[in-house]
Amino acid sequence: MPDRASAFLAARDLLLRHRTDYEAAVRDFRWPALDRFNWALDYFDHLPADAPALWLVGEGEEKLTFGQLRTRSNQVANHLRALGVARGDRVLLLLPNVRQLWEAMLALMKLGAVLIPATTLLAEADLEDRFQRGRIRRAIVPAALTPRFATLKGSYTRIAVGDAAGWHRFEDAYDRPQDFAPEGETKADDPLLLYFTSGTTAKPKMVLHSHQSYPVGHLSTLYVVGLKPGDVHLNISSPGWAKHAYSSVFAPWNAGATVVALTQPRFDVKETLDVVVRCGVTTFCAPPTVWRMLVQQDLASWPVRIREALSAGEPLNPEVIAHVERVWRLTVRDFYGQTETTSLVGNTPGQPIVPGSMGQALPGYRMAILDEHGDESSDGEIVVALVPRPLGLMQGYQRDDGTLQPVEGAHYRTGDTGTKAADGRITYVGRSDDVFKSSDYRISPFEIESVLIEHEAVAEAAVVPSPDPQRLVVPKAFVVLAAGHAPDRATAHNILARLRARLAPYQRVRRIEFGDLPKTISGKIRRVELRQREVEQRKAGTRGAAEFWEEDFPEFIRPQPQ
Repeated sequence: MPDRASAFLAARDLLLRHRTDYEAAVRDFRWPALDRFNWALDYFDHLPADAPALWLVGEGEEKLTFGQLRTRSNQVANHLRALGVARGDRVLLLLPNVRQLWEAMLALMKLGAVLIPATTLLAEADLEDRFQRGRIRRAIVPAALTPRFATLKGSYTRIAVGDAAGWHRFEDAYDRPQDFAPEGETKADDPLLLYFTSGTTAKPKMVLHSHQSYPVGHLSTLYVVGLKPGDVHLNISSPGWAKHAYSSVFAPWNAGATVVALTQPRFDVKETLDVVVRCGVTTFCAPPTVWRMLVQQDLASWPVRIREALSAGEPLNPEVIAHVERVWRLTVRDFYGQTETTSLVGNTPGQPIVPGSMGQALPGYRMAILDEHGDESSDGEIVVALVPRPLGLMQGYQRDDGTLQPVEGAHYRTGDTGTKAADGRITYVGRSDDVFKSSDYRISPFEIESVLIEHEAVAEAAVVPSPDPQRLVVPKAFVVLAAGHAPDRATAHNILARLRARLAPYQRVRRIEFGDLPKTISGKIRRVELRQREVEQRKAGTRGAAEFWEEDFPEFIRPQPQ
């Protein structure tokens, strides 16, 4: 490895040595001090050439070594340079789980370009917004998606995977030289990634990361996953979102592990379990939605070799964790991070799990809870201490005019609320703008939703405040029903009765409405839209077509202790 990678390797090796010793890792770990650093050139290219790096499973199965990816990414970098891609250029990367996605990411890093990963679900209006605000000059997309760009204004370099009229062929890269010489050095704080966050209240924010904040910053993710060299890692996440870079690129390759990626067009739970067994997956990460699908299967029928099982995105139901532990003898561990950061908090390998808690601050981060006055508290907003500044934090938000809004002050505010126990363990409560008060009680929609989705009739749920003349607002649940359940009075009664038995009186859902949930492009529920809809309905004095209130059921309106 080049000398430029020595500090990074020393920090990584310390975490590998203390993989199950949290106290030692926190005590001894320091973010590496870097000046010039290009993760693809200075680290990735020097991994064992014959070791398996990427295993694409599903349609068009492929297995590539680190050496093969080094060569291919060199060729792609030479090809993109010939097409005009230069240091600092903004490049849209709109690809599914195909080999070219990883080749392009490595190549663009080597060139010093700025990657803008995006989901293939983007519509024309989304693309227009990204091109304009993100100042995109190049685009790499599958040939099948090029028609979405037909009306896009402006001049930009068009590169397609596959044949598309008027687009350069990505595959022509494989005729380029296999050696690559960079034009100048990469500074560790040069921009590398620009993510568009999936806003639930406004346009997506633009999050800018550097060559150190993401590649090096994901040492925290390596640690919380419990990765080590030789692991076979499967992460269930779609390309274009931060979690894909978290767990399908940087964290596993920081450990020298093999990345397994699913290439099927639609997620299939049984096929995924087959892949876990056939590929010998040792570390597995999936969102709670996938874990809830997994436990509906006869898990004992799949003799997995998983050593580390993780969940991220939101806390996982204790019942699901208990079921996996009972059948697979594995504890599913929660962890927490954001697009603006790398992994911040987690239940690390070898540490006792406290049900409901997402764990403790990961090595390199100091976490706190601030109350509404900005004072440290056990209940309030989750923040990251900035003294010293952690390496895995974004450079800042890019404004629409192209300037950078840096992260300043003593703390980075996550916008999430939680509680902190005496031992430092943090429990997630919800987004700060989603929490509301009813009868002067502070209510977390997440806590109620966690109970709702345990009901067999509930597939998804979102709780918002519904205006009420007596209590100011009351909790209302918008519910997507599971297959086989009707949106009728009997189902509403059953769900409300279950909630009354499980929740405190002030938390009880007083109104329920069946139907679909509005979502962002990334699948996040737009609670702001539901809140607005509810205010309008109450003003008009109308109800939804499949809406039921407590007052509709005489047995629910007896005086209750408050």
